[in-house]
Amino acid sequence: MTDATPTDPTTTPADSAFSLGSSHVLLTGATGFVGQAVLERLLSSHPDTRVSLLIRPKSRTTGETRLQTLLKKPVFRTWREAVGEAEVERTIRERLTVIQGDLANPGELPGDIDVVLHGASTVSFDPPIDEAFQTNVDGATGLYGALLASGSDPHVVHVSTAYVGGMRKGVSPEAPLEHEIDWRAENAAAKSARRRVEMASRQPEVLRGLLAKSRAKLGKVGPQAVAADAEAARIEWVTKRLIDHGRIRAESLGWTDVYTLTKAFAERAAEELWGTAGHRLSIVRPSIIESALRHPFPGWLDGFKVADPLIMAYGRGQLPEFPGVPDSILDVIPVDFVVNAILAAAVTPAPVDEPRYYQVVSGARNPLPFHTMYENVKEFFTENPMPGDDGGIAVPSWRFPGGRSVERTLRLQERIASVADQAVIRMPSNPRTRQWTETLRRRQQGLDQLRYFAELYRAYVQTELIFDDRNTRALHASIPDELKADRGFDVAEIDWHEYFQSIHFPSITGLTKAFAKRPAGRARAKRALPVRSDVLAVFDFEGTVVESNLVEQYLWMRLGMTPKAQWPQEFASLLVSVPAYLRAERRDRGEFIRTLVRRYKGIRVEELQELVQGRFGAAMLSRAIPDALDRVAQHRAAGHRTVLVTGAMSSAAEPFSAFFDEVVAGEMHASKGVLTGYLAAPPLVDEARAAWLREYAAGHGANLTQSYGYGDSLADVAWLKLLGNATVVNPDTDLYRHAQRMKWTVEDWTRRSSDRPVAPANLALLPDAPASASEEGDRSSAT
Repeated sequence: MTDATPTDPTTTPADSAFSLGSSHVLLTGATGFVGQAVLERLLSSHPDTRVSLLIRPKSRTTGETRLQTLLKKPVFRTWREAVGEAEVERTIRERLTVIQGDLANPGELPGDIDVVLHGASTVSFDPPIDEAFQTNVDGATGLYGALLASGSDPHVVHVSTAYVGGMRKGVSPEAPLEHEIDWRAENAAAKSARRRVEMASRQPEVLRGLLAKSRAKLGKVGPQAVAADAEAARIEWVTKRLIDHGRIRAESLGWTDVYTLTKAFAERAAEELWGTAGHRLSIVRPSIIESALRHPFPGWLDGFKVADPLIMAYGRGQLPEFPGVPDSILDVIPVDFVVNAILAAAVTPAPVDEPRYYQVVSGARNPLPFHTMYENVKEFFTENPMPGDDGGIAVPSWRFPGGRSVERTLRLQERIASVADQAVIRMPSNPRTRQWTETLRRRQQGLDQLRYFAELYRAYVQTELIFDDRNTRALHASIPDELKADRGFDVAEIDWHEYFQSIHFPSITGLTKAFAKRPAGRARAKRALPVRSDVLAVFDFEGTVVESNLVEQYLWMRLGMTPKAQWPQEFASLLVSVPAYLRAERRDRGEFIRTLVRRYKGIRVEELQELVQGRFGAAMLSRAIPDALDRVAQHRAAGHRTVLVTGAMSSAAEPFSAFFDEVVAGEMHASKGVLTGYLAAPPLVDEARAAWLREYAAGHGANLTQSYGYGDSLADVAWLKLLGNATVVNPDTDLYRHAQRMKWTVEDWTRRSSDRPVAPANLALLPDAPASASEEGDRSSAT
């Protein structure tokens, strides 16, 4: 390390004594939470350093571009304002160098590095086992291998975690970890885990079960949707097993999770490859890192951190209870304290072959019991409730009944939710059942979140560990007195109540303001349809435009041709077939249509057409959904091309042709003027309709991403997803759930009523319909 002559006139002797001078610093993890704050401190408080940043390119974004984006983040705002944009540009040009690469393969490193600040790692507690080892263990071995190859002999500050010691009780010392585990063998086994699990996921017994579930869920959408869902389920199956693999392997070796296990192995790699191999190494172990107490400004945070999802879930009322031990110590440390400790360790000379260990923690000198943390969270959200549907969300009161009690209650609630969900699925779809569905979805989401948090945080809220910090206290004491207020990390000075109520909680809730629910009574106003000529408005027929179904349409048709004396026989025949029709409809919409069309065999085409132009056509118009025809008129007024598409027969859709620019419907095969009971072409449903829509849009020069679609059944998903503005109308339960996941618009369109005529403003479009259609509709209602 080279001493520097200060170039800043405001620099004090203490600054010079406690400084990295003109050192060349290699920083890893600069785009991460701690890394950003370290880089800001290097720029603002160590102005003579040169910094090389190991940054991995992403897709087509280079490392240099990522750095430019990084420096515009809020953490650098105070520094930028203090030095001015000209100095910022000079700093980027003269002090910062990007090395494009990742930790496992960092490439060639400079040969004049004085200090390495290694903080890059995965920050997830439960990643798949191979990903955790690749990032944390391979990252360490790759970095130290590259340093050895470069010829540099820097002082390395390796950032780990205080929880690296695993599942223990009592005092955790600032010392090397005590274990004899072969970390290289564990690394090799972890890497092979994905190959083994991937092979298992492709076995017939696994795929058969995944396909069966996908068919039951999306069979009506089409075979490609089923295949895509089954493959997505297989990938999820692999990921879950790799996550479980990591969790179980960590527990079997005495660690809380795969994150702390791999961080422990990374420490051992650092010790073996660097710290005891003729080089200088300091290992910094922070506990749970949260928002800044002071620097760069109070409350600075870059996204939710370790404890924040749990805090926010409580504020949303999603955690009625939690399996924490009330008198366990929750060890929290502000991020600026961690950064100050890292740089203090870097400034402090380290001996060769004697790694130093610093635990940046609060539990030993300023303990925060879990019940105190809970009381702070409850106090804040009671005074500042999260917005809900009916005002502020009331937060629950925890009794801390113990982990076993919470688990029993959770299992019971999960069973109740499952039974209720199955009951709602079997109910007819209407606004009330959809409201129940949404309530159950939120309830299940809360239960899933509670289980996830209970498993993820159990080790951290039930711990009986106390972390020793004597080395860290001595490191703080070595800071010149005039610098301690700015660069110190004395945890005894933290007032936890003030920190949480005035700094941290306002910071994390501020991150959610853009996503807060609108207060009741302030629904978003519906925007007018844009006027343009390259847009389609595609409408499904049954259930969307007309309150009718194929069986009902057939019955109207058949009874219109059959003497009344034979009606009971026709009713009985149809009733016997209904169960088969329902089974076909659940399996495949096309199969259902083909099965029903068989009943038209023998009907004369001429006779059918007479009915369409007479009573049957009037009856269909009388079943039109007024809101649907109003929406069609709005689209036509905006210059959109309106298209009615149905897998049903053209005879049913023909009465509506005047409302639309085009009607696309199925045709029945006829021979010598008589229907044969077969279709003239495959039905235009599910994925077949999607394929048709792509061709239709191309032929008419339509922009699908700006177009509109309206459907009511799960079978409509295949083509609705092609459109930029998908709306589900009076949806069945399965479609409603899918729409919620896709964030599609859900609307309830008014059905027919005795006091509301069928779109009176639109009936004028029919040449001679107003009187005759109404009269025929009245006469046909009994039929």
